Amino acid sequence: MSSEKDIYTPKANIQGGAIHPISFTKNLILNRLISYGFKDASGPEIESEKFNFDMLNIKESHPARQMHDTFYIENMSYVLRTHTSPVQIRTMLNEKPPIACVSGGKVYRKDDDSTHLPMFHQIEGIYVDENVNFSHLKDLIFKIIFSLFGEDTKIRFRPSYFPFTEPSAEVDILSDEGKWLEVLGCGIINPIVLENCSIDSNKYSGLAFGLGIERIAMLKFGVTDIRDFYKSNLDFIKQFK
Repeated sequence: MSSEKDIYTPKANIQGGAIHPISFTKNLILNRLISYGFKDASGPEIESEKFNFDMLNIKESHPARQMHDTFYIENMSYVLRTHTSPVQIRTMLNEKPPIACVSGGKVYRKDDDSTHLPMFHQIEGIYVDENVNFSHLKDLIFKIIFSLFGEDTKIRFRPSYFPFTEPSAEVDILSDEGKWLEVLGCGIINPIVLENCSIDSNKYSGLAFGLGIERIAMLKFGVTDIRDFYKSNLDFIKQFK
């Protein structure tokens, strides 16, 4: 056999990869929050109802606890976490104020259409200390939104309801087409939640916020169908090099 190089062998077509837009967006937001002083925290994706619902003041009658919304496993003994809030609960149980933590990861809900998936990613954060109020929350939200979409972004706070915060708000940004687009939810931590974590609500208060990473990525990159992020379409991924 000849030891000479085969000049007819096709050249290997090696292409550099690109970070996935979901990973890029997640890292962008987490790194910015960590630079503000938040600690990165993590927790299990399989949770008990106690940490996923009860400790967060989500009553048994709440629609989110029904089988049509939540994935139950092991004869309904556990759930696939529906949000990353259990991470904050575990942090508040194990630490004393002041507490500033943020968590990002996969969450699961029974949704599947152009703007929802049964598995998606969230980032949530809390800050608990003495005299924390809504003005601190608004200042933080403005910093987050401006860092993502620019300082000329128009922001709107709408009153809303969450069992774990009171008062609560949805936050919208004004698109180039003149439409208000929801980007995150936030509020002041419900005193019941603080007391569930053995934190004196007469002395301490806290703020909380949560956003969907896919939604932010869709807005930043102009993606109209959330399912495109998870198709094996290299042409789609190459756009984000």
